[in-house]
Amino acid sequence: MESMIIGLISGAVGGNAAGGLMKNLSLGTLGNTIAGVVGGGLGSQILGMVTGGGMADMAAGATEMAGGMDVGSIISQVASGGVGGGVLLAVVGMVKKMMAK
Repeated sequence: MESMIIGLISGAVGGNAAGGLMKNLSLGTLGNTIAGVVGGGLGSQILGMVTGGGMADMAAGATEMAGGMDVGSIISQVASGGVGGGVLLAVVGMVKKMMAK
């Protein structure tokens, strides 16, 4: 559950950062945040599937029960969430721009 929360929060940050860098694709603060949260969730889930972690391991009880997450896992969740949020914002921004024409 913690990894999902980290992915969602870092996705929101990544979406807003991408919106700030790509002004022509920005959806506004709320739009950037929503796209970032969705992209961050997707990005962290995709990374979990690729690396063999994620929800399947949680259901099987393979995660650390008492110790929490290690630093490498947190960094990978932040990176995947941030990148996922930024990428989804860019895709949604491009689609919105194309439909406006």
